[in-house]
Amino acid sequence: MKPRSLQSRIFLYGALFVSVVAIIIGVSFYFTMSNGIEQQIGDRALSIAKTAADRPDVRAGFEQPNPSKALQPIAEAIRQKTGAEYVVIGNSEGIRYAHPVPERIGQKMVGDDNERALVLGESYISEATGTLGAALRGKTPVFGDDGTIIGVVSVGFLKDDISSMFFQYADNIAVIVLIAIAIGVIGSGVLARNIKKELFNLEPAEIANLFTERNALIESVREGIIMVDAKGNITTVNAAAYETLSLPNQTELIGKHIQDVLPNSLLPKVLEVGERHLDWPMEIRGKKVIVNRIPIHIGEQVVGAVSTFRLQSDIDRLAMELSQVKRYTEALRAQTHEYNNFLYTISGLIQLNSLDEALSLIHVETAEHQSLIQFVTKRLQDPFLGGIVIGFFNRAKELKVRFLLDEDSSLEKVPKHLDKNHFVSIIGNLVTNALEAVELLPEEMRMIRIFIMDNGEEILIEIEDSGHGLAPEVEDVLFEEKISTKSHENRGYGLMKVAESVKNLGGSITLEKGDLGGALFIISIPKGGFMSDSSN
Repeated sequence: MKPRSLQSRIFLYGALFVSVVAIIIGVSFYFTMSNGIEQQIGDRALSIAKTAADRPDVRAGFEQPNPSKALQPIAEAIRQKTGAEYVVIGNSEGIRYAHPVPERIGQKMVGDDNERALVLGESYISEATGTLGAALRGKTPVFGDDGTIIGVVSVGFLKDDISSMFFQYADNIAVIVLIAIAIGVIGSGVLARNIKKELFNLEPAEIANLFTERNALIESVREGIIMVDAKGNITTVNAAAYETLSLPNQTELIGKHIQDVLPNSLLPKVLEVGERHLDWPMEIRGKKVIVNRIPIHIGEQVVGAVSTFRLQSDIDRLAMELSQVKRYTEALRAQTHEYNNFLYTISGLIQLNSLDEALSLIHVETAEHQSLIQFVTKRLQDPFLGGIVIGFFNRAKELKVRFLLDEDSSLEKVPKHLDKNHFVSIIGNLVTNALEAVELLPEEMRMIRIFIMDNGEEILIEIEDSGHGLAPEVEDVLFEEKISTKSHENRGYGLMKVAESVKNLGGSITLEKGDLGGALFIISIPKGGFMSDSSN
């Protein structure tokens, strides 16, 4: 059976609750009113009885030779005037002197409840069944001139008549209850619809799934995330935020004010102004981070804010990797550009009918390039590394840099357990730096040399340039921070990435002055991975 929707459940529960409450109130009101009416009728009966007992003509009637003849007209007059069902007057023995049914005059009063009036002299209200039926009646004694009890007056209203009166009120109460139930049902429908609208027409199961997915999403991202409500109290913190803040995961931050956790946070300002802050630099507990702060709106009202932050070093690393990809793309573009120029030249020579010169150019170009390809194919058997070497050869040729691949180079395929991307990073960044180091030199002095050797236990890579080398003060921090002689925001990441890749491969890297006059980088990578703890 398909479960009911949230809207239908709210409607049914609300309508049921209102109906039950309305019925309970109606029934309680009915019984309260019934008891009140019954009490009023009883008080009225007793008041009529007392008034009759205090009349002088009633007391005088008891002194007559024939009391019934004097008292019957008085009793009937009182009954008709007050609307009572009966007014009965009896003597001290309980013998009737007056009764609505004349034939019962002279008979003993029925009900067995005259003792309190005739013996104790009390006035009271009682319920009993007489000759006319069950009745609610008021009884009071009649006192003679000397203070003795000479008789009793009983005024009664039949229970059936009282019940009929109750039922008249019950009809009105029932109408009111039904109106209340109808209003409650309509209100439940409106409430259910509004609640469903506030919940974006989502069911509880869907809300639970969204909450679970939200938590999974927040915890899966590498950025630190902190959310606050409109008062600036923290409502959400993910694990990355704890790591960035250098706090243990068991530290409770939920419910704390953001200023108590991050005094230099600008989230209160975001809550106040409602403006977003994108890519703002900030320092958190000694760590440089890039922060985004975005207000959360519901309509025109700011109900909270979210702040995301990530370490500057992570962003720098991503920028460096992007720069590396761009450089590799430039190497491929250089090869394409070089061959386009070559084809244009051949095309021009053919159009000028200089076929011998065209053939000679083809032979020269083919021989040079084919010689490199054959050498790389024979000596560098790993196609991944061979491809990047050929790509940089073409890039160097475009930049008018002499590219020397050492004739003693030799490398079999890189072992599978060593990530080739690290080799690409090492060679790509160092060759790129070498090309930049010589680009301002006279053309005849622009040279770089690459040497790659597999000596059985380790892979040795040497990359050298004919530039001016590096200053001594730079060498000590060369692989620890961004170092660049270029004034560009994305420069200086290469050597950091080289050092990281060498470390990941378990190797070592040294810097010397090369035979060409510039810097010589020597990288040693053990083929077995991490062979010792001496990696530097």
